[in-house]
Amino acid sequence: MLSYNCLLAMVLLSSAPGTKVSPEIQAQFANLRTPLQTLAIQSEILDPRELRYILARKDDFVSDLNLLRRRQRDLSFAPAVSDCTRFPERAIVSDLLAFNRAYRQHVDVRQPVELLHWWELRVALQETDRLYQIWDTVRDARCDYYYITVRRQALKRLKEMVGDDAYYAGNLPPCVPLWRFQKLN
Repeated sequence: MLSYNCLLAMVLLSSAPGTKVSPEIQAQFANLRTPLQTLAIQSEILDPRELRYILARKDDFVSDLNLLRRRQRDLSFAPAVSDCTRFPERAIVSDLLAFNRAYRQHVDVRQPVELLHWWELRVALQETDRLYQIWDTVRDARCDYYYITVRRQALKRLKEMVGDDAYYAGNLPPCVPLWRFQKLN
């Protein structure tokens, strides 16, 4: 059974940012602090490392609560951080991004020399940059030392970039436009 403080914490967190907090509720800070923090951590809107300074002081209660409410609103449709396991580990992604940058540099060097293919090379650079953004977002999601909220925001962006079907299947595009290799070489 939920305690009164846990139920009140749920109501407070689910309220819109900026919703007034009565002085009576503010006076219950000591009783609400732990349930609010626990619920925020379980909802993945608060990283455990943030406990030192979010909802740490009574004087900051209203502003901290509004911060958590904004996060709740902003991350309401963001995937859980556990979704990052659908994608390659950060070290692998970093290697793929290094290859992307090397390929981009190769195409960039060719563009002023191969004027006949200038436009095609320009499009290849744009595709390469778009693929970089996707894989850089994967790297952010897989970065364990980023706060959980940053990682969830990265997952949300990634889902928007690749689409629901590809996201949930863990199907990402290549790190470079492979379809260009035969055309440009």
